[in-house]
Amino acid sequence: MSSSVDQLADAIGQVGSGLFLVVTGAGISLASGIPTFRGSDPDAVWTRDVTELGTYRYFQEDPVGSWSWYLSRFNKVIGAQPNAAHHALVALEAWQISRGGSTLLVTQNVDTLHRTAGAEHLVEVHGAADRLRCPVDGCRYGAPRGSLARSEFDLGPFLADPIAEHLPHCPDCNMILRQHVLWFDEFYTSHEDYQWARVQSAAGLMRLVLFIGTSFAVGVTDMLVQRGLLSQVPIYSIDPGGTPPPYPGIHVLADKAEELLPAVCQRLGATLPLSH
Repeated sequence: MSSSVDQLADAIGQVGSGLFLVVTGAGISLASGIPTFRGSDPDAVWTRDVTELGTYRYFQEDPVGSWSWYLSRFNKVIGAQPNAAHHALVALEAWQISRGGSTLLVTQNVDTLHRTAGAEHLVEVHGAADRLRCPVDGCRYGAPRGSLARSEFDLGPFLADPIAEHLPHCPDCNMILRQHVLWFDEFYTSHEDYQWARVQSAAGLMRLVLFIGTSFAVGVTDMLVQRGLLSQVPIYSIDPGGTPPPYPGIHVLADKAEELLPAVCQRLGATLPLSH
């Protein structure tokens, strides 16, 4: 792993006062006990038809089925804690800023673990599992800017008896609430919380982009890779399986992020949080 540590530490060091952009996918949370979507781990949910279940259309057709599927997924998130990779990214964020640079962490994950770890410059581009929202655009609690804390609602009755009458309803218009996540048949611009304009702005400023635990199968990764290649920005991908990415010009580091990133912190002198 020493070669990967040297490569990545040198690349981050060369960013200087520029923008260091990090993009994380489900793979970074695997060490926290959360299965991936498309990975090879036994619990990967991509083995089911997530492109059908994870849609607004499915929610409209079968809100009970949609909620049941998401709760089965989110139950794995409840109680999960950030792992060493999450903590190392917080340390790298602080280190980069301390030397006059800037950083942005864009996560595809809805598990909120980066937020829990203490990341400050963060975009949860696919939404968050701890929020709900009204499905009616323009409603106080709907798009483009409204949402509600999941903790405000008692989901116990629905878990015990999954029927529509037990689903949480919008306190303004009484519609059945939906997950505050980006579904496969929706757009990044559909809600302000996804901060798509901020991601696009970062794409024009980044001096290094590091992908961690992603399969490069969604729009945000495609956009950032294309912009990076066009601007000749160094692009790295941490993937313990060493899977060749679907783009040329990406440096693949076949290591576990929870092992590699703390070592990179040590190499750069970035102080890991005491909780790590």
